[in-house]
Amino acid sequence: MAFNFGATAGAGAANPSGAFGGFGTTTTTTAPAFSFSAPTNTGTGGLFGATQNKGFGFGTSFGTGTGTGLGSGLGTGLGFGGFGTQQQQTTLGSGLFSQPAQTPAQSNQLINTASALSAPTLLGDERDAILAKWNQLQAFWGTGKGYFNNNIAPVEFTQENPFCRFKAVGYSLMPNNKDEDGLVVLVFNRKEADIRSQQQQLVESLHKILGGNQTLTVNVEGVKTMPDDQTEVIIYVVERSPNGTSRRVPATTLYTHFEQANIKSSLQQLGVSLSMARTELSPAQVKQLLQNPPAGVDPIIWEQAKVDNPDPDKLIPVPMVGFKELLRRLKVQDQMTKQHQTRLDIISEDISELQKNQTTTMAKIAQYKRKLMALSHRTLQVLIKQEIQRKSGYAIQADEEQLRVQLDTIQCELNAPTQFKGRLNELMSQIRMQNHFGAVRAEERYYIDADLLREIKQHLKQQQEGLSHLISIIKDDLEDIKLIEHGLNESIPIRGGVFS
Repeated sequence: MAFNFGATAGAGAANPSGAFGGFGTTTTTTAPAFSFSAPTNTGTGGLFGATQNKGFGFGTSFGTGTGTGLGSGLGTGLGFGGFGTQQQQTTLGSGLFSQPAQTPAQSNQLINTASALSAPTLLGDERDAILAKWNQLQAFWGTGKGYFNNNIAPVEFTQENPFCRFKAVGYSLMPNNKDEDGLVVLVFNRKEADIRSQQQQLVESLHKILGGNQTLTVNVEGVKTMPDDQTEVIIYVVERSPNGTSRRVPATTLYTHFEQANIKSSLQQLGVSLSMARTELSPAQVKQLLQNPPAGVDPIIWEQAKVDNPDPDKLIPVPMVGFKELLRRLKVQDQMTKQHQTRLDIISEDISELQKNQTTTMAKIAQYKRKLMALSHRTLQVLIKQEIQRKSGYAIQADEEQLRVQLDTIQCELNAPTQFKGRLNELMSQIRMQNHFGAVRAEERYYIDADLLREIKQHLKQQQEGLSHLISIIKDDLEDIKLIEHGLNESIPIRGGVFS
């Protein structure tokens, strides 16, 4: 079914107060006719050579695949437009996966850059060598202007120049959502708490931006916190047909509609800073992206990054240029670490609750076992009495007589004081003690850790060695005392003979 996004009667009226207070007032403007079922050709060259532009979210979340549109920022200038920007490509040859031709202007730019870094002729004396070193420093830093000739404009150094040292290659998760899933990411310059508290107003405002048609329903797939007090909201739109069937609006169709000038301005009034379609890349697009290194990145480093990719099927290398981009990824990583820790805390609380429930369940099971045993005994007593009443008045049968003889024999053996009676008394006393201390305590078992047991053995061994050494010293001292006593006993008679 075709659906027209054109304004209905009363278009252009201001949004009534209270419709969405948290995101400002939204005005509905007249939009060109647009059909979900048959999207119109916008006439601008697409990102991959198609007629519809599509943004890809590599880079907002470290390893999550949602981001600031790295894919749509590539391809301008020397082939890399920078992070956090979405630039529309109007020329098919200058897109993301096209290799720009070497124009004379680019050749002159390279020659001028080489002249500014190696041999400037601005002053004509030894100061040109100092100027060359200064230009090299600016090129390494990625900012400033390089003066090298009085008749030629200076070279503008950016972080995308090949000599910039503050760049590296990281990895981001590729989205795996289909276009039919219809997921579109909207990044709001608001905190997650504000978005969640006014989520219903947000849905109503987006529905008005889409024309307010009753056949469309805006749904929120998820809300996630981002650094710098931003929030990522994932939405999809369901279109219902008159015959009762429904389908999701494709992500590229919805994204193209959001990129129209009047719709984009309405989204900005709601606080939307960025929108992108969350769709997966085709194998050909991934291959084309990997074959062409971004501007300013050495091809050897790019090839090494592809080799070091820990998961080529899910991750894709992306350049990180400048400290700002490194700081952004660090913030995203910290944010993801906090989310993981929060999830771990929730899991830990759930485990503690399950352990408590398990303890309670085990106690109930033990209680039910005791109750079952008591009920079994009562049932057995009832059956005995019923059997006695049923057999009353009948003579004793042969099998019953045989059973009575066996029971009398067992009774005699049990009553004999030298056979089983003493053992039974001992067992009964142990059972009474176990019932006194409780069944749960009787089942307790204590174990010593192997490492602790090893340490105890080592400590006792050292104590034994110390005692052995002390005993040997005492024995040696006793031998010395015996020798002294023996010497004294021998000297006493001699002295008596002398003084007599």
